[in-house]
Amino acid sequence: MTHVLDPGTLAAGTRPGPGPAAPFDDVTRSDAALRAFLHGLPGVDQVGAEQRAATLGTRSIKTTAKAWAIDTAIAMVDLTTLEGADTPGRVRSLAAKARRPDPDDPSCPAVAAVCVYGDLAGVAREALAGTGIHVAAVATAFPSGRASRAVKLADVRDAVGNGADEIDMVIDRGAFLSGRYLEVFEEIVAVKEACGDAHLKVILETGELVTYDNARRASWLAMLAGADFIKTSTGKISPAATLPVCLVMLEAVRDFRAATGTQVGVKPAGGIRTTKDAVKHLVLVNETVGADWLSPDWFRLGASSLLNDLLQQRQKLRTGHYSGPDHVSVD
Repeated sequence: MTHVLDPGTLAAGTRPGPGPAAPFDDVTRSDAALRAFLHGLPGVDQVGAEQRAATLGTRSIKTTAKAWAIDTAIAMVDLTTLEGADTPGRVRSLAAKARRPDPDDPSCPAVAAVCVYGDLAGVAREALAGTGIHVAAVATAFPSGRASRAVKLADVRDAVGNGADEIDMVIDRGAFLSGRYLEVFEEIVAVKEACGDAHLKVILETGELVTYDNARRASWLAMLAGADFIKTSTGKISPAATLPVCLVMLEAVRDFRAATGTQVGVKPAGGIRTTKDAVKHLVLVNETVGADWLSPDWFRLGASSLLNDLLQQRQKLRTGHYSGPDHVSVD
């Protein structure tokens, strides 16, 4: 299990700055200072974190609580299509499903967002007009992040210009793993500025970061640079979202709020396919950071196939039996 970061352990003078780019002026003023801060964070007890995540993952919930959990999970879904074969028609179809996940039941909540490539953000924006459902676009040379900063920033501006009000960026994992923390920090700051009014989700790609300590450091680095959300994965590599790494990231946002007063959201993405998976994550949120994060404003589930299973389980609770195979659309 990880340790709660005592705000008093921060260096003198580390107070939130006037903007998201510099919450800790003394920590982010140099590569050496940033490295010292990140490597001074308490280490993650790997065995403890995995045991706690496994224990919370076995929690059973009552039927009434399950109905609430399913509706809450549906409302937290970032309904996603990120394939080279994506078309405007597919995005419109996904947007229709986002608005009315269950066409036969108007009480079913809409999802939080539709997540697409930036060139299709305009299609999603038009299809979702007036619904309040967000348009998220991946950017910064997703999923590899292998491009010049100028190209990455142009990618972000293009997506925002097309209608995205949320940007999911990828960090430069090569720079991070090489210890070039200030370079990663400055890139996130630049992307945040390019986002304008759009919210920024920073994808850590934790499967490539390998260790929980790296996941914790990357979480703090992203938050220091102004991330509105920290996100586990692109969904393009394995492992993607796991309960232990989500636990580490949740503890990081909890400690960051304790130290700065700023709340940051968390988005696990990749490999979350079943209602059971979603409920495990909601239990983890509730037990780790509490009800303040049990909202689409602060917790999202990045998924492409999860919604279908949530709808099937919701139908089972309502009617006592599973619907036929044509009850949910094939994505």
